[in-house]
Amino acid sequence: MRPIFIVLSSIFILCTIAVSCKFNPNLQGKGTDFVQGIWEEDSVEYQGQLLEYTTHKFTFTCDSVYVVLNTVSKVNTNEDNCFNNGNWNEYAKGVYKISNDTLFVYSTFTQSDYKQKLSGCYRIGQYLPIFIVKKHTADSLYLQGLQEHLPVKLRMKQKTTCVPKPL
Repeated sequence: MRPIFIVLSSIFILCTIAVSCKFNPNLQGKGTDFVQGIWEEDSVEYQGQLLEYTTHKFTFTCDSVYVVLNTVSKVNTNEDNCFNNGNWNEYAKGVYKISNDTLFVYSTFTQSDYKQKLSGCYRIGQYLPIFIVKKHTADSLYLQGLQEHLPVKLRMKQKTTCVPKPL
């Protein structure tokens, strides 16, 4: 009696798992149409008065995002060999989601070739900014950063169309 109970219980558990589970899609998500492309920030408000500022470059491809952060600093807050005369780039890649008027970026800092970064100068780990989408047109995207509070005014450099790639 006991072996039959174990077999029947195992079958029930496997059937429950099979019915309740679903596989993730084999293609990346489509993302949001109006952001597809390469966007760059030319300057930062008050940059002449700031001791340090960062301009952004976003590349949105389907649901993926690639970020280049160019920082200009008048003061050295890094190790001397990392200061690079007060101008350096950081890179991140990940995915994004736009919900209502909010852009969420879920990414990780990388090397310049977007490969994993485990050590080195500047930031390591996650890059998780949240932006309010203040306005968007075909060639401009105005964001308000929730962490840095400076507006991010981006210009469209190149429009692209999402062609989902296999995962």
